[in-house]
Amino acid sequence: MQARTVEYLRVSVTDRCNYRCTYCMPAEGAQLVPRPELLDFDEIATLVRVFVSLGVRKVRLTGGEPLVRRDIVRLVDQLANIAGIDDLSMTTNGHLLAELAAPLRKAGLQRLNVSLDTLDPGKFARVTRQGSLDAVVRGLEAAQAAGFVHTKINTVALRGLNDDELLSLCDFAADRGLVLRLIEYMPIGVDQFWGPDTYLPVADIRALLAAGWDLAPVERTHLPGGGPARHWIGRSRAQPSRTVHLGFIAAVSEKFCRLCNRVRLSSTGTLRECLSAAGTLSLRDMLRGGASNADLKAAIHAALHGKVDAHRFDGAVHTREPMSAIGG
Repeated sequence: MQARTVEYLRVSVTDRCNYRCTYCMPAEGAQLVPRPELLDFDEIATLVRVFVSLGVRKVRLTGGEPLVRRDIVRLVDQLANIAGIDDLSMTTNGHLLAELAAPLRKAGLQRLNVSLDTLDPGKFARVTRQGSLDAVVRGLEAAQAAGFVHTKINTVALRGLNDDELLSLCDFAADRGLVLRLIEYMPIGVDQFWGPDTYLPVADIRALLAAGWDLAPVERTHLPGGGPARHWIGRSRAQPSRTVHLGFIAAVSEKFCRLCNRVRLSSTGTLRECLSAAGTLSLRDMLRGGASNADLKAAIHAALHGKVDAHRFDGAVHTREPMSAIGG
């Protein structure tokens, strides 16, 4: 066990999602918690303030899909006005972004990560089960028009699904000035989808990209909101003046646990120190039971003063909870 420095809090604002991505959620959908069990906005703001008092400087809103949470812009406004937060961001599937990008930016949201696994409309519909590629592209355009910069595309690289599109995704990102983050699929939740037929390690991802791009690593500090991604610059072999910023997240093949600076707060207020570990501390129950900020701070501090040295992803599904419930 070791002490950890935590500067980054990921807050799941809902377990609901308007997509049913094959690697994230069962086809029939996940079992949803009753709405009264979700943290309300004031509770989220209270807990975020406590985390800020413990040293958190970066807050990311996740889901489920955060944009399906009613009045999400109001929550962004609340959090943007908390002193001490240097970076307020959100991960979204982008489906509702076209109408919400401008209000979110005006409310104080600083950065966006948009999930996009394929540029093929047919594949997109199959992977998301009910999504619209056109809606996501329009959302990205709206985000740029609203003034968002350093917008990242999150792509889960999957053998047999989008490994033949990685070069096209690089082109897509380069053309739009987006950062492309290529993420290893992690063994979480949907066991029928995990296996050697789908898992694609980062080494193989880089090898596929090398067919069209010369890759060179850059310092981790080149982008705001630094996380586990290893940053590289790709330079087009066909057009050397053309570049793309890449982030590789090798959660399975190249553990980055020693650099981990984050914790997760579930939509029901459970503190989760790692994606591979079940959360046990219910901050919601403490809050609703009358705990003071000092009580909450002490409980969080105690929880963060011990953790396993590394996750235990070992090629088997590690937790049956879908990623949509955990908050990715």
